[in-house]
Amino acid sequence: MTTQTARGRRRAAGPAPEPRPAVAALADRPRDAHRDERRGRRSPFRQVTDFAAASGVGQKAGIALAATGLVLTVTVPATGPVAVTNAGPPVSSASAEASAAAQPDVTAPAAAKIEFNRSAVTTQGDPDGKLKQLLSAQAAGAITRAASSGSLGAPLERMDSVSPFGLRVSPITGGSGEFHRGQDFAAQCGTAVNAAASGTVTFAGWHPYGGGNRVVIDHGNGLETTYNHLSSSSVRVGQQVSRGDAVAMAGTTGASTGCHLHFEVMVNGEVVDPTGWL
Repeated sequence: MTTQTARGRRRAAGPAPEPRPAVAALADRPRDAHRDERRGRRSPFRQVTDFAAASGVGQKAGIALAATGLVLTVTVPATGPVAVTNAGPPVSSASAEASAAAQPDVTAPAAAKIEFNRSAVTTQGDPDGKLKQLLSAQAAGAITRAASSGSLGAPLERMDSVSPFGLRVSPITGGSGEFHRGQDFAAQCGTAVNAAASGTVTFAGWHPYGGGNRVVIDHGNGLETTYNHLSSSSVRVGQQVSRGDAVAMAGTTGASTGCHLHFEVMVNGEVVDPTGWL
């Protein structure tokens, strides 16, 4: 028996039918053998988006083109330097190993002496290297003034010349025609006196011919520097010194009329004008 509703639909007046029993899902439902393979495939759009996520924001434009259906060619830049070689068949690892094995071994006698000489480095930052190369190339007596200029360092922090090299009026006797063997620089007593270059101390003591307390440094190949009228010295004979090392203090010992430094440059035992080396 049915009844008519206000909107014209019929409603059953009898009892509602019993619901159908639910069918339990089988636990051993067979799986699609190709499902995993299909899941492993990525659509072209998915491939582009994955590449963009890995390579950064610069690929956003590529994603937009792929989304619109346009064909997109992606070029991955090389992450390291690429060496251009002549075209040819690839070399296998076995061939490379055979080529390396064919190289002869480089051997040397057990007593061979290996030296790393820096004397060839003659930059302004290595003045000792320049002087060493200069003295190694020729004897000090054959070196020109143009080549030797600037090869020695200043023995004082401040260089104020008060008496030049050569003939002068003697400050002690007042007589003319005295030969001045070095260059005098003004310096208060106790001022540090520095080595003009690296070398070996060959004399440190009293000079009986007017030099007072005196230090002599041998720089090799006939070149020496001397420091005179010192109040004291701080080096000993045989000591190795470097350019700029303090070796003494200025004074007024010996034939001197006041505190100063008498600086000499000797080439093969003969004095030369120090200005040609400073």
